[in-house]
Parts: sequence; structure tokens; C-alpha cells
Amino acid sequence: MRKTLLMSTLTLFFAIQMTMSQAPNQECMTNLSIYVEYAKVKNYDAAYEPWKMVLEACPDINRANFLYGERILKHKISNSSGADKDAFIADLMKLYDDSMQFFPKNYAMADVIIDKVLFKYKEKMIQKDDIYAQLNEAFMNDRSNFSNPQALYMYFSSLVDLHDEGKQEIQTVFDVYDEVVAKVEAENMKLTNAIQRLLPKEEDGSITSKDKRRLKAYTTNSESYGKIAQSIDSKLGALADCDNLIPLYEKNYEERKGDVKWVKSAVGRMFSKECTDDPMFKKLFEAQLALDPSADAYLYGGTLKQKDGDTNGAMADFNKAVELEEDNYRKSNILYKIATIARKRSSSQARTYLNKAIQAYPANGRAYLLLASLYANSANSCGESQFEKRSIYWLAAQTAAKAGRVDPSLRSTASKAVASYNAKAPSKTDIFNSGRAGQTISFSCWVGGSVKVPTLD
Repeated sequence: MRKTLLMSTLTLFFAIQMTMSQAPNQECMTNLSIYVEYAKVKNYDAAYEPWKMVLEACPDINRANFLYGERILKHKISNSSGADKDAFIADLMKLYDDSMQFFPKNYAMADVIIDKVLFKYKEKMIQKDDIYAQLNEAFMNDRSNFSNPQALYMYFSSLVDLHDEGKQEIQTVFDVYDEVVAKVEAENMKLTNAIQRLLPKEEDGSITSKDKRRLKAYTTNSESYGKIAQSIDSKLGALADCDNLIPLYEKNYEERKGDVKWVKSAVGRMFSKECTDDPMFKKLFEAQLALDPSADAYLYGGTLKQKDGDTNGAMADFNKAVELEEDNYRKSNILYKIATIARKRSSSQARTYLNKAIQAYPANGRAYLLLASLYANSANSCGESQFEKRSIYWLAAQTAAKAGRVDPSLRSTASKAVASYNAKAPSKTDIFNSGRAGQTISFSCWVGGSVKVPTLD
């Protein structure tokens, strides 16, 4: 059942007190107070009877009936068996459904369906077909409230399993993948935007204890979305390889070439999977350009021109893509994609686009990760001595660390990168032998900038 992030026991207590002062049923008010006190100390067996009386007689008297009711029933389920357990499970399912009826502002359809599916999954009471069908209903009819990371993965995972069993088409898998990934990105963007507002306060020491708790919660939730995103990509796996994509799009092209959503999805997936050498990519790109000459279309056009050796034409298209995109988040992603292409020709040019990407959307952690990689790959060409050359790994590590800072969904990836770069940087022994502890090393190559050598404790 959906829990409000910052709801406290104290808030609930005051709500109950207000209810008791207004409700006409004295017996309900008395039992409400009794079961809440028991539930607070997790004495759910003692809370059960007074809670049941209040729920049956006064279901809408206070939301505590559903908040604590879920905990009470789950306790009874865990400590019973046979017919008794089945009865408690039926009561819990009804409680979830009734929560929407009596407190519609607090319990959305998606939340209720997700709670029921997750419980049934844990109890091994539901099959893949039903998992997908029920979560699909929630996602399609109440997408705005479908934000549970575990449920998002379960929704997509069950679909892939059904496809493997021959029960779902691969196009459905791709369609749902696009929708789920977009949802994960949208939810994580909300979190990173909130994090961006709090990080300056943390850095200058002006952050309040309340904001510290918020920052911790936002960071934890963003990390969860990052893990789910990786799991979703792993679940899709080889289904999205070029060998599968190309025949599918060739088969469906004539029928769906006028469907702008399908065309954009197809060309975008071929681009992300680097299937751009196949003639089908060009065909899809031209269809998109005719249907929707948007920023992405020029990005793909620039890619094709670059492959044909038309560097000037490619850069013109890339710049046009940036010019056309008005949304800063999408513009940042386009600049990042351009950087991934430009890096093959020039690290300096790629850095220019990455810095623009970060300027457009400071929480673009992928831009920091790629920038760190560019720095690390230049270790042998920056600096005169071996010590100076390896010092650039400190700069790479610092840059990669920023990725996990601004976008905690990338924290796991960023942490691994930081550890890898630090392992390649000069060791404490190297620092001691160099005599340069605490000094600043400047880079005269394309990287520019400087890094401070760590001091020895």
C-alpha cells in the first residue's frame, strides 16, 4: 500500500485525534485509539479485534484503518496456515480494494493493483500471464501513479517471459520496453531535479536536517531506478540485437511506415544498438525525416553523413538537432549522443559537446562518465613524466564521481569507474618517491585543467 515518503507517526496521531473529536460513533473512536496504540508497538494480535470492529463499522473514519490494517493482516497471514491464512489473505485483498473506495485521494488504482500483485507473487499465488495482464492494466490506465521500481521490472520481465513461451509478439516487447524505460527516466528525472536543488545547500553547509533526510531519500530512490534500468536492459538482452531488429523492421515497414511513433522507435533503437550500417536504418531515417523533421532526425542524418565521409554535413546536422530541441533534458541527451559520435574523431570536440550537455542539464551523469573515460584514455599523451601521465586518472576519477553525485541511478557504475581510475593513478609509494604530495599538476594537452596530488597522511 502506498506510503507517503515523509509521513510520520506524529502526523497520524494528530489526524486520529481530530477524527476522535469529530466522529459520531463513540465505540469506533474508542477502538480506533486502542488498536493504534497496540499497532504502534507492533502488538498486532492485540490490535486485530478492535481494528476489525472499526473497519467494519466505520471504514472511513480514519486512514489508519488501511495503513495499520495492512500491517495487522500481513502479521496474521505470516502466523497462520490453512483456511485461517486463506481468510486473512482474502481480507487483505479486500482491504486493498476498499482503500480506493473510502480514501480515493490517497490510494490510486495503480498502487492497489501493484500491492496485490506483489503480495501474490511473494506468496506464489500468481502466474506470469496474470502478472502481466494485471500490471498492464495498471500501467495503461493509471501510468502517472505506476512508479514502483520493482513493479516496473516485473511488468516488463513477465512480458519477455511470455514472449519466450510464444505467447506475446516481439513488437509488443519493444513497445512496452520503450514505455517502461521512458517511465523510469521520467521518475528518475524528478529525483535528480530535486537532488540538484539540494546539493548546493549540502556543499555550502546550509542544508537543514529535513533537507538532509529528503536528499537521502531522493538518492536512495534514484539508485533503485538505476538498478531497475540495468535489469530491464539485461532482460531485453539479445532480443534487441541487430539480427532481430532488422528482419522485424523489414517485415513491418510497408505497413507501418506512416506511423510516426513506430518509425521513431525503430530508428532510435537501431541507432542505440549501432545497426546504422544496414540500409534499413537509412530507410527508417528518411521516413522519420518526412514524418517528423525533429531534432532526433537530424542527429541520425548527421550519423549517416559522417559514415559517408561528409564531416561538414554531419556537423551541420548535429548542430541543427541541438538548435531544434527546446527541452533541456532532451537537448542534453542529444548533445551526449553527438559526443559519443564525435569521440571517434576528436576527444576535444567530444568534450565540447559533453560540456554543453552538462550545461543544458546538470544532472546528466552519463556525460560525466564519458568525459572521465576521455580523460583516462589520454593518460599516455598528457604529461612529461610517467607520474604526470598517470595523474590524469585522478582527474578521471573525480569526474566519474560527479556522475554518481548528480544522478544516483548511475552510482554503481560510477563507483566502479572511480575505483578503476584510482587503481591506475599513482600509489602512495609513487607519491612519496615523487616528492610532489599536495602539489598541483597542470595538463598541457587537450585535457587542460589541473589536479592536486593527494597528501600523505
